[in-house]
Amino acid sequence: MPSTFTAVSYGPTLPPQILRHIRSVLVAGGFAITAEADEGHPGFECATFALAASENDMDDAVSRLRAALAAAPMENVDTAVVPDTLRNAARKFIIMDVDSTLIQQEVIELLAAHAGTEAEVAKVTAAAMRGELDFAESLHHRVATLAGLPESVLAEVGAKIRLSVGAGRLVAQAKAAGHTVAAVSGGFSQILTPLADRLGLDFALANDLEIIDGRLTGKVSGAVVDRAAKAASLRAWSAAAGISQCATMAIGDGANDLDMMAAAALGVAFNAKPAVRAVSDAQINLPNLDVALALAGIPGH
Repeated sequence: MPSTFTAVSYGPTLPPQILRHIRSVLVAGGFAITAEADEGHPGFECATFALAASENDMDDAVSRLRAALAAAPMENVDTAVVPDTLRNAARKFIIMDVDSTLIQQEVIELLAAHAGTEAEVAKVTAAAMRGELDFAESLHHRVATLAGLPESVLAEVGAKIRLSVGAGRLVAQAKAAGHTVAAVSGGFSQILTPLADRLGLDFALANDLEIIDGRLTGKVSGAVVDRAAKAASLRAWSAAAGISQCATMAIGDGANDLDMMAAAALGVAFNAKPAVRAVSDAQINLPNLDVALALAGIPGH
């Protein structure tokens, strides 16, 4: 039987008893393990299991297996079921959210600190990421609190940005292997554009803060980059790169990433809100984006 999916297990450590338990869950789910390998990665351990199944409805079988793995008691270890259309693709497309995914911070909260509205903005941001508020409305509300700030705060905030652990390696290794990497953000182009240039991203999109006479007006220019726009970006950019949607991976942490994650062959929740983890194809619950290299089958060294 040919392998159609690969189970990828990862955690700070992978004790033998955990690996035995994972194997039992895979087999109980109706899959045969056709090959197994250990992988070395900085900061975490990883094991892969090539899977094959005789069922005609593979989507249903994989959904049941993902549910069984999520319910299995494995502290600090996660197992993702990744389609081989992604892992075996000669060229892959990886798209990431920015705030709290590609970078460690929420940019709008850094800006709000200059306006004295950080607590208010952080509260609204958290509710929006949980899916409790319409994203566009919440963005307009938060940006309005920035009205009057000098344009110079953008450079100050940009200097404070810190990439998430493993983010630089993820982009560099994926690009070196010939893959396409993009970022799409409900944040701001004035921050993302220089970051995308520095990292060498192939595509990037974010909202434009309106600036008049050297000051923020409290508005954004043009259409808001919301969850629908994120999914549309995945489809348009992967097509422009000549990469099939079945070879795409989307990584995010908030409710506004869900459409993009659903459109991808593998939707990955990165240290995400519970509602996002519950519907994702895979979870990274380590503070390490390097795990995405292992999920996509991209050599990390």
